[in-house]
Amino acid sequence: MRLFSLSLRYALAFLAGAAIIFSSTYVFAAEQVVLKYRIFRQSLSVRELTTFAQTGELSSSLRVNLALARQDPQKIRQYLTATVKADPILLDRVLNSPIGEALLDEISKTIYTPSRQADRQALRAAIVLSARDRQLSLLEILQNYPTTVVEVDGDRLESAYTQLRRLQGIVENIL
Repeated sequence: MRLFSLSLRYALAFLAGAAIIFSSTYVFAAEQVVLKYRIFRQSLSVRELTTFAQTGELSSSLRVNLALARQDPQKIRQYLTATVKADPILLDRVLNSPIGEALLDEISKTIYTPSRQADRQALRAAIVLSARDRQLSLLEILQNYPTTVVEVDGDRLESAYTQLRRLQGIVENIL
């Protein structure tokens, strides 16, 4: 009886720990985005970028930097918020294949860690986490990026979105 009680206690402790770990979805997530356009470089909070993407409201510094970089804010918003559909389980399988790794390498030319190390792994984690609701966007990927700072080559945002669309097509072909 004592052995059963001890086993039950360990099982309950394990289940409680697992519930805590799996219920906290934002253990590590990006807080800052370094947006780069040619020679221009701006650090902004993920919250500031999210506000811009969702409402179109530009902070004064973002407005100035986009103007200096000659970028159309509406196009940037479009690339950040446009969604692609993806089953998270199939997506994970595809991203762990040679084709998926090639796509990750392409997207990581746009979205990457400040150290430029483990870009593929960080991006894979952010993409799969972003697809929990069976769709994802570049904004969600930035929000779920597993480092506190994520760098973005703004000149390549359209290319990154195109790669996400290709990824969607690959996943759909599997179905």
